[in-house]
Amino acid sequence: MIFARIFGRLRRFCLCFIGMIYLVCTAHATNPTAVPANTNMPAVATPAAAATAIGAGNAGFDKSKVPFVSTPSRPGLFMLPPTTPGYYSFWDMITGNKREKPPVAPYAPFALLTTPAYDIDFRYLATPGHEKDIFDPVKRIQLGDDWLLSFGGSFWYRYTHETDSRLNTAGINNDFHLLRTRFHADLWYRDKVRLFAELLDARAFGAELSPLITDRNHADLLNLFADIKLGNVNNGPAYIRVGRQELMYGSQRLISTLDWVNTRRTFQGVKAFWRTPEWDVDAFWTRPMITEKGNVDNWDTQQNFFGLWATHKPKPGHLIDLYFLSLENDRNLTPTNIARGNILQGNSHVHTLGGRFAGNFDNFLYELEGMYQFGRRSNLDISAFAVATGVGYRLPMPMNPQGWIRYDFASGDGSSTDGRSNTFNQLFPFGHYYMGFLDRIGRQNVHDINAQFTLHPMPWITFISQYHRFYLANERDYLYNAAGLATFRDVTGQSGSHIGDEVDFRLNLHVNRHQDVLVGYSKMWSGDFLKKQAPGVSPDLFYVQYNIRF
Repeated sequence: MIFARIFGRLRRFCLCFIGMIYLVCTAHATNPTAVPANTNMPAVATPAAAATAIGAGNAGFDKSKVPFVSTPSRPGLFMLPPTTPGYYSFWDMITGNKREKPPVAPYAPFALLTTPAYDIDFRYLATPGHEKDIFDPVKRIQLGDDWLLSFGGSFWYRYTHETDSRLNTAGINNDFHLLRTRFHADLWYRDKVRLFAELLDARAFGAELSPLITDRNHADLLNLFADIKLGNVNNGPAYIRVGRQELMYGSQRLISTLDWVNTRRTFQGVKAFWRTPEWDVDAFWTRPMITEKGNVDNWDTQQNFFGLWATHKPKPGHLIDLYFLSLENDRNLTPTNIARGNILQGNSHVHTLGGRFAGNFDNFLYELEGMYQFGRRSNLDISAFAVATGVGYRLPMPMNPQGWIRYDFASGDGSSTDGRSNTFNQLFPFGHYYMGFLDRIGRQNVHDINAQFTLHPMPWITFISQYHRFYLANERDYLYNAAGLATFRDVTGQSGSHIGDEVDFRLNLHVNRHQDVLVGYSKMWSGDFLKKQAPGVSPDLFYVQYNIRF
């Protein structure tokens, strides 16, 4: 019975993927003009130059294009990086290495990096005259004419001080330390087969409050998959990926690797993907992994997550996302949760249909994303939606100042007796990035009027400030945190809708291409709702993080 269900999903998965490629190929055929996927990514050698540098190998195998990596999509609240002459790292400054433009480097100059390790692009090493680095010898090791092998990893340490950050009323502060180590090996046979394995060890110590489940995972697998090339379609490769893998799509409002947490988020299953300069198309069926601190992680057999995702890049700097996602969650809810109306965490089949436009016209920045959900939840019909929109502008002034004004909304539910469930399900988001670093607010039953202002006092220094004003979308529904868990509720609606106001400050110091230091502070002032539901709390958060990658 179980195998029959899995086989049926795989069959639908393959048919949907083939159908999506057919539709996109038809559209592509009407517009054959090639457009670069991302002009800000590291340059890749032309085949002729690559052949001179490392040898193109056998006919039809261009090593300068191996391993194949997917370019990350722009998130919301994106920044246009500085491009003027200057010092692009602290090391550049103390060594007097003033650059005319940003250096070609695989890592973004920031301590947080949601991009999976297997999509970090080292293909610039195939370019003659590239800047040398101490870790180059462990990248793109040639094993004969047909094989490439790479190693890499990262380590971070974070100190955190929390005051009422979990909205506890006992007045307990929480000081703790996080350590995370990652190491990966990446083996390619020509452009046909890829084997990728990544280990993770996440530890926490010194906390007054119990560690979160996302704080600890001792010596486990973050990624373990095989890629097999299916062929080339309309001048673009198509692959199938099988095994444990991270997923990251679009704005990451619905699917993210969640780099802020110590363990990151990963899945297990199968994904087919096709890439061209104008289109990225994915179809996947996976199950989320259950983090088990002292044991080998297993996939959640009560959840199935599958979908189709297409990104169109009509011209440089602009993108269009179109997607359909389904989450089957057959976990039984407790009678207590059902009685409380807390029904989002199980017994539901929710489908999400959405689209997104984002980009920039010179210094003008824009984004609009809409998501609608339908299906069944605890024998109720689902009808929910979310919207995220904003405009920004980069001032043509020193220090690269940029600002965004934004509005985020996700529907809530006011009645459990009308036969409908209207609370939006945020799925697997990078909520921390969008809804405040205190993690008290999730993209469920919320209005968020927010703004962001950024500066680069020097090209190696990034300062980010955010302001949020939060309201409940429905006064009788719960306040949900960043993990999607219900926290407080007033079924009468008498506590009002104003949750509170939050400010977030982050300062990132880019030490060199491998190292970053991030310092942050967040503070929330309670609105009427929190004052009545959690009187006396005044949450804030301070953290310092050091990160090194190789």
